[in-house]
Amino acid sequence: MIGTIINTAAVVAGGIAGLCLKNGIKQKTQDILMQACGVASMFIGASGTLAKMLVIQDGKLETTGTMLLIFSLVLGGALGEFLDIEARMDTIGEKIKKAVKAQNDNLFVEGFVNVSLIICVGAMAIVGSIQDGISGDYSMLAAKAVLDLVIVLIFAATYGIGAVFSAVPILVYQGSITLLAAFFGSFVSEMIISDLSFIGSTLIFCVGVNIAFGKKFKVGNMLPALIVPVLYHVALGMIH
Repeated sequence: MIGTIINTAAVVAGGIAGLCLKNGIKQKTQDILMQACGVASMFIGASGTLAKMLVIQDGKLETTGTMLLIFSLVLGGALGEFLDIEARMDTIGEKIKKAVKAQNDNLFVEGFVNVSLIICVGAMAIVGSIQDGISGDYSMLAAKAVLDLVIVLIFAATYGIGAVFSAVPILVYQGSITLLAAFFGSFVSEMIISDLSFIGSTLIFCVGVNIAFGKKFKVGNMLPALIVPVLYHVALGMIH
């Protein structure tokens, strides 16, 4: 779990740096930074999704993975709505907010949830954690740590201290994947990793829309979409 520890430390460091900058940034500048972060997140998510979906076959540009994307989002969204994951994340944010006595911070929960989703559901978080668990190679998570430091720095400067506490879910999320990979890594195929990254990129795009235009998607309730590719490949393996 060296990679996850490095990543968590980078998130905390970036968050603290962002808080130090916050008081020196005017509100209108904070607003434009938030919009910029939203647009950047949208393009990062879209590029990751399209990189998987668009393929060249016989000299023609075609799409692949469309049905997996649809079923993942529909089934995952339905399950997430039933479990009301988004509300549970908000509740966790509220509890942390109360524990650190930040009741007057109106952006605390929003910052905690949005930043947690951005740094947790991306391709590097999934693939890097699996590599760390299977082979002990934490180079991808170390590279992600640098990116997350910058991301959290910017978001902490706009959202405030709530963004810093995204270090908690990333420690739990990436750490859990690493431990599972250490025990069951031999059963994880490259196709599963690829499809997890594919769906994760789509969720990042949705987070970007929420940041840039206000909350449009319940991304927290879409998180079970990440389970569908795993079940799909398990089912294929049983058939064959």
